[in-house]
Amino acid sequence: MDREVLLTGFGVRTAFGTGADAVREGVFDGRPAFAPITRFDTGPYRTGLAATGGPAAPLREVLAEVGGAAVAMAGLPTGAGAAVLVGTAGDFTGLTRFWRAADAPGAPGAPGFSGSPGSSGAPGSPGSPGAVGFGGAAETVPAWQAETLADTLGVRGPRQAFTSACVASATAITHACRLIASGRADTAICAGAYLVEEENLAKFDSGFALSRDGMVRPFCADRSGLLLGDGAAAVVLESAESARRRGARALGALTGWGAAGDAHHVARPHPEGAGLVMAAGRALRRAGGPRIDYVNAHGTATRYNDPAETRGLRTLFGAAAARTPVSSTKSTTGHLLEASGVVELVITLLALRDGVLPPTAGFTEPDPHCDLDYVPNRPHKAELRRALTVNAAFGGANTALVLERA
Repeated sequence: MDREVLLTGFGVRTAFGTGADAVREGVFDGRPAFAPITRFDTGPYRTGLAATGGPAAPLREVLAEVGGAAVAMAGLPTGAGAAVLVGTAGDFTGLTRFWRAADAPGAPGAPGFSGSPGSSGAPGSPGSPGAVGFGGAAETVPAWQAETLADTLGVRGPRQAFTSACVASATAITHACRLIASGRADTAICAGAYLVEEENLAKFDSGFALSRDGMVRPFCADRSGLLLGDGAAAVVLESAESARRRGARALGALTGWGAAGDAHHVARPHPEGAGLVMAAGRALRRAGGPRIDYVNAHGTATRYNDPAETRGLRTLFGAAAARTPVSSTKSTTGHLLEASGVVELVITLLALRDGVLPPTAGFTEPDPHCDLDYVPNRPHKAELRRALTVNAAFGGANTALVLERA
């Protein structure tokens, strides 16, 4: 079987606020959301800026908010059968938070799994109610996010968490597309969330990856790195047959998807964008060809990513690359880590539906090795039918999704 995959609902939250209009007013206006971080002491670090949307709520609440909005938009009834696939942290961050929360004074005998989530842990310790974005020890276990979201939304079906760093939520979407296209599922809810916290700021700071001047300038000669940002989104994907049966309105169609690992380096992308070419090539072949009206780039404004991504896009599109608009919405939202894929899919959907190209904000002088149309600084009206959104992660992981306007 090879069934059509439709997108019938979404919910989104960024530093600009909740919902599509907040995205339009921030991302599409080219307005960077970077401001001083107030959640923790940033004194030890080179920068204290990020795109944060105020105090951090527990991740379970953020996922429930965007998931509930997506389900409501799609009109999924309570008790519906749907896979729930979540992109979330699962490396050192999750493991250390779990054990610290489990060992904290007052933690229950079965760490984090008895009593209410968020009830364990000493105040201010990781995993305690006062810790940014996290509840009890159980909430730091990746699978807990998918289980809790499914239970909160009242849907029945398989639940799975993906911990592939910055491609985590895009990997969840790719897996959902495979399940639906092959007939193994009719409906899937895919979600991801990241809230700025100290550990990841420290990691990127120690790697000299954070912007030194408080701006994120992808593809520019004077770019100096990325900044982190809050982000969460959820999408409802379903087969065309399921949508017709329910009378659901299609907002877009996922016509291509691909994933690849080039394993070039633990942190740097392949200099020719080999992983991107493999992932996007697979997505474009499934979608029926290379014609694309817009690319939502990974675009981290880091030394190695931007030229590698540019070379990869030139390999993919050949002569057409020069006339294909490419922008990085991380220039406004910051890098959303595990949430990047699903939030940027929603942004790409809005671009298609509104007929507007989101700009690369803060654009100055282009890097001579980055010579495409990066939609500098201002949004452009355009006739958009089909778009590609790509993401990458440490270790050479790459994902690509082709989205078409319904």
